[in-house]
Amino acid sequence: MRADRLVSLVLLLRQHGRLSAAALARELEVSTRTVLRDIDALSAAGVPVYAERGRHGGFALLPGFRTELTGLNHDEALALLIAGSRRGAQVFGLGPALASAMRKVVDALPESYRATAAGAAQRLLIDPETDLLSRRLVPEEVPDTIVAEVRRAVLAGHKLRIHYAAVDQTPKWRTVDPIGLVTVRDQGYLLATRSGADRTYRLSRILAAEELAEPAQRPDRVDLDRAWQERSTRFRTGGDQVTVLVRVNPARREDLVGTALAVLTEEADADGWLRLEVTFQDPRHAEWALWQLATSAEALAPQWLRDSLRNRAAAIATCYGVSKATPAAPTSLTIDVGASSMHDSRVPEA
Repeated sequence: MRADRLVSLVLLLRQHGRLSAAALARELEVSTRTVLRDIDALSAAGVPVYAERGRHGGFALLPGFRTELTGLNHDEALALLIAGSRRGAQVFGLGPALASAMRKVVDALPESYRATAAGAAQRLLIDPETDLLSRRLVPEEVPDTIVAEVRRAVLAGHKLRIHYAAVDQTPKWRTVDPIGLVTVRDQGYLLATRSGADRTYRLSRILAAEELAEPAQRPDRVDLDRAWQERSTRFRTGGDQVTVLVRVNPARREDLVGTALAVLTEEADADGWLRLEVTFQDPRHAEWALWQLATSAEALAPQWLRDSLRNRAAAIATCYGVSKATPAAPTSLTIDVGASSMHDSRVPEA
């Protein structure tokens, strides 16, 4: 809305002192022409904004002008700034709103706190896009129009029609009663019920969404954290899950645990390796996870998994065996080859 944009424009000028029309346009995600019109509107409303000509010119406010927003101390503002650095707002299509809110948080601080809080926030990083092994965490792309429609239905308590593409199924329209939105590792989920049964839908698989006028059939209050935990537990204990007993080098424990659904037991062997009983979504998932660890892990049971890994290793060794045309001396070869296709962790849905 234009009123929100005008407030954001004033706050940007207060925090930066002087900004060009192009810089304001980038911050506000509008055109330069829109910025110029907004400047005129502020001037007409009595806000003391003026233009400075020249190479380093731009727009600025008269010294001493400020909006009177109070009530936050240094630590409260710092907590909000750090919370605002998380990417959940991006998943739910609230990125621009978050940026505007953070500008208001900074402006609400007394002058003596403003610089120190903003500087402190720059010293703390939450959930970076890559970990220490340079593995990039790629957030799922969901069109803003779809996220906005889903979000409106969730907050308004209305029924929602979604065109959903479940794995290995033809996309279908479904009418659901939305309960809440959850983001986990930059993946967004819609918790809902359909005909009274719990359903969990991945936002990236919603192809279209339409908020309906009919009220949703749902409780007035909800413990979203508890609801998510309950659905996660049902997911881990149902379907085609398999339980695997495995020995793993402690240095690769997190790699194993990170791909498993759950760790049931864990103990240390005499040689320092760890013996874990873990569950995977299905046999293909278990084979893929153990193959990634090469000789840093050994599947002890079930026997079919040992046979499958042995057969895969034998096929790779045959593929890269010594050529008959150019004999070579036997060499010791350590194989560490990734799976041919990445496992797709599935979300329970209708």
